[in-house]
Amino acid sequence: MANSPIEPQFFDSFDGARLAWREVGEGRPVVMIHGYFSDATVNWIKYGHAAKVAAAGFRVIMPDLRAHGSSAKPHDAASYPPDVLMRDGFALIEHLGLTDYDLVGYSLGGRTAVRMMANGATPRRAVLSGMGYQGITATTGRGEYFRNVLTHLGSFPRGSSEWMTEAFLKTTGGDPVALLHILDTFVDTTPAELERIAAPTLVVNGADDDDNGSGEQLAAALQDALFQEVPGNHMSAVLKSELSDAIVAFVTT
Repeated sequence: MANSPIEPQFFDSFDGARLAWREVGEGRPVVMIHGYFSDATVNWIKYGHAAKVAAAGFRVIMPDLRAHGSSAKPHDAASYPPDVLMRDGFALIEHLGLTDYDLVGYSLGGRTAVRMMANGATPRRAVLSGMGYQGITATTGRGEYFRNVLTHLGSFPRGSSEWMTEAFLKTTGGDPVALLHILDTFVDTTPAELERIAAPTLVVNGADDDDNGSGEQLAAALQDALFQEVPGNHMSAVLKSELSDAIVAFVTT
């Protein structure tokens, strides 16, 4: 089941951009937002996370972010205003008429989930993964590593971190021009905004993942949050069953 293809469905976002999402399962909706360079299929479906959450009695809703996966990948800068991913998230919630749902995000998806909650989204529960305090509150310069990769494709030594990132880009069929624009959309969330987020939240990160700062510090900054470690680093934790085990345990309580 984990590798069964799930066909995309489409909707028009606030600016008319044609965006995709995939679904599996029935029950309480859980919106699961993937990370940068990835997509719903790679992040959530390929390694069995979506199937496991669905088996626990949930309707798993997995958007492809703008510039990713099956969604539109416009090349004009005007299609990437600040907080565009947050606005797309609200557009999906509105399109599906969701009022009682859980919200899960990995890496860029975690930042997007925080931006949604800081701007009024009220999920019953939230899970933030692959994300830390610094990646939420101080986004300036956060994308420079990826900007370097995207603007120097084909130039990195085999086996280097940049080479592996480029290899991942190739596996997902990423569009370098569109993905570069995403880096210009990040908006900081202030400590005061974090403190106002009331949804019970699980911050769950790989034990060796400090790519986006401290998960423990992020949990401490929220009103009602727990921190949990799972095996792996930023790239490998999302491949492991322990991640979806933690998600299921939290959203079923």
